[in-house]
Amino acid sequence: MSGQFLAIGEAMVELAPDGNGALRQGFAGDTLNAAYYARSALPAAWQVSYFTLLGQDAMSDAMLAFMAQKQIGTDYIGRHASRMPGLYMVHLKDGERSFSYWRSESAARLLAEDKTTLKKAIEASDIIVFSGITLAILEDDGADNLLSVLQEMRGADKLIAFDPNIRPRLWPDQDHMRSQLIRGAKASNLVLPSFDDESSHFGDLTIADTIDRYRSYGLNRIIVKNGADDIEGYFDGQPLTIKATTAPQIIDTTGAGDSFNGSFLGHFARTKDAVASAQYASQVAAKTIQHYGALVD
Repeated sequence: MSGQFLAIGEAMVELAPDGNGALRQGFAGDTLNAAYYARSALPAAWQVSYFTLLGQDAMSDAMLAFMAQKQIGTDYIGRHASRMPGLYMVHLKDGERSFSYWRSESAARLLAEDKTTLKKAIEASDIIVFSGITLAILEDDGADNLLSVLQEMRGADKLIAFDPNIRPRLWPDQDHMRSQLIRGAKASNLVLPSFDDESSHFGDLTIADTIDRYRSYGLNRIIVKNGADDIEGYFDGQPLTIKATTAPQIIDTTGAGDSFNGSFLGHFARTKDAVASAQYASQVAAKTIQHYGALVD
């Protein structure tokens, strides 16, 4: 069994607490995290690749080497002559995280300028994952380019997964943010939202409201994450409820949703079983939040 998994988005330099009062430098980003966990869940015959734009600097070189070490393909990563990767710092309080970002001129903001290259990568892939953060960072016509290609490919035999991953600070205003996130959902055929985000920014009172709203956009595959509470969804005409795995301790929630996304997609590619895949993904997410940083071995 073989195939091609493609994650599209921004890979960043991560500075995160190491538990000893110092900062550890690594590489992460929501869709890169998903690719990392998908690689762990997929058979070796599957190719996992990342689509982004980096610089020609030493940190970009190190990021490419890191991806290669983790068996994430870099053939679809371009290099920009004057821009560099973005950077973020993780702040932790009682296991919950907040972030500081330096990304306004990151190379990844131009990743979708070349629509031909973008289309070639998506055409060659069986599973594609992107996020609301991917859409939010794109400059000029980047979001339109990405969404138009995905919409064109939506009817093909591909799994196009979208995590709204709502980050209001990345958007100019709430109305634009909501309209673009709806466009992202309509360009996909699987959505992986988090209920706390949907409740805060779309006014959903219950998970059923979230599911019904995404169904109204034409989605038939919806998996709603809800922290430590039950995962609920609607998948190929069937409602789903999956008990979430509880972590005995929470060290760092960074990357929890991303680890769920990648693990779910990787497991589903092998089994075609949404319930088993959500159970597996919940187990991985529970392990992830018991360690520092987004990427856990």
